[in-house]
Amino acid sequence: MIKDIISGIIVALVSIPISMGYAQIAGLPMIYGLYGSLIPILIFGIITSSYDFVFGVDAAPAALTGATIVSLGIVPESKEAVAAVPVLTILVSLWLLLFYFLKAGKTVKYISTPVMGGFITGICLEIISMQIPKLYGGSPGTGELPELVVHMGRELKNFNLVSFILGISTIVIILIMRKLAPKVPMSVIAMMIGAVLTVRFHIDKYGVKLLPDTKSGLPLPKLLHIDYTILPELGFSALTIALVIMSETLLASRANAISDGYDLKTDREVLAYSLANMTSGAFGCCPVNASVSRTTIVRQFGGRSHIMSISAAFSMLIILLLCTGFIKYLPVPVLTGIIVAALLSACEFHLAKRLFKISKSDFIIFISATLGVLFFGTVYGVVIGVILSFVSVIRQVVSPPRAYVGIRPGHEGFYSMKAHSDARPIQGLLIYRFSGSLFFANIDTFVRDIERVIDKNTRVVIIHGSGINNVDITAADRLVALNKSLNKRGILFYIVENDGVVNDELKRFGAGELISSGVIRKDMEEVLKITRISAPFELADPYEL
Repeated sequence: MIKDIISGIIVALVSIPISMGYAQIAGLPMIYGLYGSLIPILIFGIITSSYDFVFGVDAAPAALTGATIVSLGIVPESKEAVAAVPVLTILVSLWLLLFYFLKAGKTVKYISTPVMGGFITGICLEIISMQIPKLYGGSPGTGELPELVVHMGRELKNFNLVSFILGISTIVIILIMRKLAPKVPMSVIAMMIGAVLTVRFHIDKYGVKLLPDTKSGLPLPKLLHIDYTILPELGFSALTIALVIMSETLLASRANAISDGYDLKTDREVLAYSLANMTSGAFGCCPVNASVSRTTIVRQFGGRSHIMSISAAFSMLIILLLCTGFIKYLPVPVLTGIIVAALLSACEFHLAKRLFKISKSDFIIFISATLGVLFFGTVYGVVIGVILSFVSVIRQVVSPPRAYVGIRPGHEGFYSMKAHSDARPIQGLLIYRFSGSLFFANIDTFVRDIERVIDKNTRVVIIHGSGINNVDITAADRLVALNKSLNKRGILFYIVENDGVVNDELKRFGAGELISSGVIRKDMEEVLKITRISAPFELADPYEL
């Protein structure tokens, strides 16, 4: 409980620069970032089934909101923006509520680990790219990676060496201390050091930007002022933002749940997102969603319950009432360095390294999801990753595990020639093991594997069918045709150790003759006895798939 309270306090402190910056990106005055980190995070914390996830004003919905406001010709931070943004937020909450009733959150369970890891890494790198100009005195960017790179170049005209040194030093020190002393709250210490530098050395005189002066006080509910002429455009943008919030937050929180060994209740999560956004809109704030960077900080300090969210909300309450005076002393590059350090730790680089070693196809999916987010945006990044996952699944189904089987000199039994380099086939006998469903998409592979190694000496073909769990009508017809083709060439065909369900399916699909004619047999020993193949075996040269 103590760790949860401490984590909540740290989240509230770190939320000051993060939330204020993203509120500005969304087109609102900075103070609304703090408002969005008060009651919405409390509502989320009460409802969510996630133990340690932080909800609040964050990058992706803020950037999409800001882009929507600009596209409608509304000046950011104007009265029109202050009126339009909460309407957009309420519409986002209604879309999320519809997703809840449609149980749309369950679809995230079908997204693979490489997609999740690539998606989270892409989001983190995109937010870092948005923040980089603030490290050297510029303003944050919006858009995808190409636009962000161009923006970084343009902002170099505002380069300030002192700001750059402060920002980079903050990142390096936090990352080093995270390795050496992970329990030390370096993010908060760095923030305090930045305030001391401002008070003692007046670093703002050297061109270092500080956060603006913020008046104290609590937010009050606002009446919505709806401009019906822009309502259709707001509704469409709200749908996009709702999709981003649901996919980004569910993917990231599910990754944490899997890591910690508990089940995330996706429907309950989507309801929490909806109600948190409804509350945010009621107080005039922009859409809110998961904060990967702040969640990383919580996990670093051991927060593991909903008390963390309650503590964070209560801490923000104290800050808004009594402690806004110190905000104006906080250097922007130091606070940006804190954000970047947290995001770098949240990137799934370790997963990418692991996938590269064990599965090149999964590694490609990871990289594709990452690049999809960076170049095309959050939604398209997920879509690209999901499509590649399905392609990978189809590829594995079409080409399942299979092997030619032989014997190993000096060993009893039969062994895969793929797994054992010393395994060799018995002269005149082909034993083939196939694992998975045998159906229209892979029956050609099945037949081709058999035909390619049959030679003039082959007398018997045995299919080791223990791994075949079902067949379809196409596969049943091809098995009948294969049997007839082999018999015409004087080759006996047998299937052994197959499941009884497969036999039932063969009968149902009109291939019962395989059973009645004796093609289906109990085991290898029975076939070897029938065909009078016995030890000592004459061995042939090995062959490979």
